[in-house]
Amino acid sequence: MLAESSSSSARAQLAALADAASRERGGFPGLAGLPSAADARPAAVLMLFGVLDSMPSGHEAHAVSRDLDVLLLSRASTLRSHAGQVAFPGGRVDPEDEGPVAAALREAREETDLDPAGVEVLGVLEDIPLLYSQHLVTPVLAWWRHPSPVRVVDEAESSDVFRAPVADLLDPANRGSTVIRRDGQVWRGPGFLVPSPGEEPHLVWGFTGMVLDGLFDRLGWTEPWDRERELPLERAGFDASEASSGRAAS
Repeated sequence: MLAESSSSSARAQLAALADAASRERGGFPGLAGLPSAADARPAAVLMLFGVLDSMPSGHEAHAVSRDLDVLLLSRASTLRSHAGQVAFPGGRVDPEDEGPVAAALREAREETDLDPAGVEVLGVLEDIPLLYSQHLVTPVLAWWRHPSPVRVVDEAESSDVFRAPVADLLDPANRGSTVIRRDGQVWRGPGFLVPSPGEEPHLVWGFTGMVLDGLFDRLGWTEPWDRERELPLERAGFDASEASSGRAAS
């Protein structure tokens, strides 16, 4: 009963945030003021939250978030850009898509094999410009009413599909900053370590890390964490040469 109550509360908070975003249309925290290309192409990502399908995290998060997870994937290490990075399902809005919501659901089905019929779309958040890739990304916030099995559909695109416990993401022991130093410039951003049994933890950073960080702040779920702690980007297969073109921040 407690898990059912907390998940209902979490869904209500996520829905309220989406509703507020549709009315206020302010900049996304941590990403406000980013420059946008005049000919930016529309894209969308699916931020899909649901009730944990496995044992709860060992971290004692507050009641609202402790029974939740969020769907993420790891991009294949052979891709030309953002190789190995953890991301939300999503991609470009195609001409045949009826807007960003349809695009996010289509991409999620193509990438993870989820059944869109079990997904309740709560709303969209503020568009986020990504200058390097010349995309304007719409985050689609959703609730997984009837979770379906997920998997890697195309190994050339993704190496893993997984449901990350929100309590693990919020655990201060799993948080830190990713730091890129190149050509006298420093770029810092929030990072999250997601434990993976028997394997190295997934490192969530870049665009996905900033969006999750901003979302948790807005929901009031963030716990104090050490922003001076640096998380090594080598574990994410980061190529320092990407930093000069801005790929690391997208």
